[in-house]
Amino acid sequence: MNLTDPIFADADKAREHLEKTRWPHGPVCPHCGSVDDATNVGGKAARPGVYQCNAKECRQQFSVTVGTVFESSKVPLNKWLLATYLMSSSKKGVSAHQLHRTLGVTYKTAWFMAHRIREAMNPADPAPIGGQGKVVEVDETFVGGKEKNKHVSKRSKGVGPGAWRMEPVVTLVERDGRARSFHVASITSKTLRPIIVQTADRASHLMTDGARMYPAVGKEFAAHSVVDHTAGEYARMGFHHSNTVENYFSILKRGVTGVYHHVSPAHLARYLAEFDFRYSHRSGLGIDDELRTNEVLRHLGGKRLTYRRSDEGAHA
Repeated sequence: MNLTDPIFADADKAREHLEKTRWPHGPVCPHCGSVDDATNVGGKAARPGVYQCNAKECRQQFSVTVGTVFESSKVPLNKWLLATYLMSSSKKGVSAHQLHRTLGVTYKTAWFMAHRIREAMNPADPAPIGGQGKVVEVDETFVGGKEKNKHVSKRSKGVGPGAWRMEPVVTLVERDGRARSFHVASITSKTLRPIIVQTADRASHLMTDGARMYPAVGKEFAAHSVVDHTAGEYARMGFHHSNTVENYFSILKRGVTGVYHHVSPAHLARYLAEFDFRYSHRSGLGIDDELRTNEVLRHLGGKRLTYRRSDEGAHA
């Protein structure tokens, strides 16, 4: 898969690729869930790719985009696949302005497309990360705005985008595995504990810095190790460190600062899902751009996102 692939230039080729990716065992009816029990409607009256379910209790028509984030879009399907490929293959993301120039759509359309694709990247029911014999690193950071505005509670009238307060984020990274990030209201044990215990398998070895929020929750895991950054300690014996999650933060911050420039707090969770997805499906785990893109396409269903739901806050 590359930019010369016909699926990025021909809507029918794009539809065929999407059908093959989403329906490896035949058409799946989004209304009743029946598999490979549908008839291609065909004919001059129906557009290509329309099927009718043969199940007696259903008999409804559908296409491969029904019930997905691509549904009810006037944008050709090949442009949707190209946008998905660009967002999946760009380590630090692609701005809506870049998408609008590359795809030949309006900025408003490109912005909405990007948010729909981020919605598809967000796992619907993610399994816990870590497990027996595995290390899960946890750390927190602030993204967006300027360092001097880290504790600003709201944007002051008449002040530019740099006055947005930096938003607190906590990330859990399984070494040689996946990442999960969360936009939190504050960095306290009350806000962090539920996230940590629900996201990481308690059989994991928890690795954190010396912040006061972690000792109590660390007792709920198989083991808990601490790296004391305040004493200038960043690695001990090659095992005790939080360099993996720090590496994730470096990618996230370069993307937010260099590509998106500013991310509205209302949409930060979707941007975090985007960076989590690419990190969890990185080349270091044997996943190339094609596999990563197809993984997004396989998880389009059940994630409708209307413009009204997404059009809150500043566009990024």
